[in-house]
Amino acid sequence: MKALNLTETFMSRLRLLVLGPDCNPEQVSIPFVTYSHAAALAQLHDVTLVARSSVLDALHRAKAPFRAIEGVPTPLLDRIYEWCFRWIFKSNYDSQALTAFKYPFALAFEWRAWRQLRRRIFAGEFDVVLRLVPMSPVLPSPFAFFLRQGPIPFVIGPLNGGLPWPSGFTQLKKQRQWIAGLRNVYRLLPFARSTYRYATAIIAASSQTYSEFAAYRDKLFFVPEPGIGRSVCSDDLRRPEPGARLELIFVGGLVPRKACDLALRGAATLLRNDLARFTVIGDGPERKRLEELARSLGIKNAVSFCGWLSHDEVLSRMRSADVMVFPTLRDNGAGVIFEGLASGAVPVVADFGGPGDIVHPQVGYKVPLTNESEMISQIGKILGDLAENRDLLNRLRQQGMSYARESLTWEAKAQSTTRVLTWAVGRGLKPDLVPPKYLYMEAAR
Repeated sequence: MKALNLTETFMSRLRLLVLGPDCNPEQVSIPFVTYSHAAALAQLHDVTLVARSSVLDALHRAKAPFRAIEGVPTPLLDRIYEWCFRWIFKSNYDSQALTAFKYPFALAFEWRAWRQLRRRIFAGEFDVVLRLVPMSPVLPSPFAFFLRQGPIPFVIGPLNGGLPWPSGFTQLKKQRQWIAGLRNVYRLLPFARSTYRYATAIIAASSQTYSEFAAYRDKLFFVPEPGIGRSVCSDDLRRPEPGARLELIFVGGLVPRKACDLALRGAATLLRNDLARFTVIGDGPERKRLEELARSLGIKNAVSFCGWLSHDEVLSRMRSADVMVFPTLRDNGAGVIFEGLASGAVPVVADFGGPGDIVHPQVGYKVPLTNESEMISQIGKILGDLAENRDLLNRLRQQGMSYARESLTWEAKAQSTTRVLTWAVGRGLKPDLVPPKYLYMEAAR
């Protein structure tokens, strides 16, 4: 991933109007990802951030170097949404029905934002509009239609979502939601087609989304959804004793699709033979079943279920781990893999979704998404090889930490986005940004 030098940064400094309605540094998941991306862009450009009025206090407290923060007041809609989120969706951020429910609220926000800012747009105050969030392609942006004849380009992304539900896994049968079969209906909704037809550039955050928009290949780019702060990247301070046990870690919600059970089964032989220890960080409805699984496999004493820990404590545990076993069967982003790489935990992941896009053979392992028994066997073989070959483990660790420092930080993400924006406004060459998975597939041929 090419970095911008100081001269390039100065020459490409743009006046960005960034749409991030729920951008919030004090929350987790998409609101935090959006804030971190916008704040990194503000280090390189003059960013005017447009968000809901309800998040303004949190944005001001964070003191990121935005040129300005514009609040769009939607108090009645905010109250309706919050009530429905709490009482109808039971505060479940993982609900796909919730994404569909957001459609009218997303459109209402952009309509109000357009009315509030259109005079300044036509007066030449901004060079380009970038819509960062909502990240799902099923939530279109009227701004693309409003700007179809100029005066400035419109860029959307990173977009993520739309992962299919692989068949043959009991874990996914438990979580597949009825609305998944209706996903493509979004193409019939107002602004769905115009969003991507009139966008100057489309940024995809996964190989799945990239392939979904293959018809727009001439203006399609890849930039991953998550990122990490430079403070997460650290030097490798591990000094394991000869013959030390392999330290394994899983970090994530204990829900079926995260497939922690596959991780435990794959590691069982090493754990029973006292050649490894396994730390499970996270909580959820599967915890009791996983604890019972550990007992039935005879590995109870080698597995620690820690529940949720503070972020600092999670990072500390990662820096002590040798391998992150994270065979999630359906995950769009998986920022925890970024943190694992930066912390020196070699990832072992399923070759699907976000983890499959980011992990490559020089930094970790990808297990083909075949069936449960084959995945368990592959995980066991990989862990056995790493336990016997510490030189290989250390080489992967060092390469993974370098990869994280150079390519997975918020700064690196902002630089990649800058290359797209600079091209969109006609100030630079078209960047070659495709999913890393594609590059390694080509190299293997």
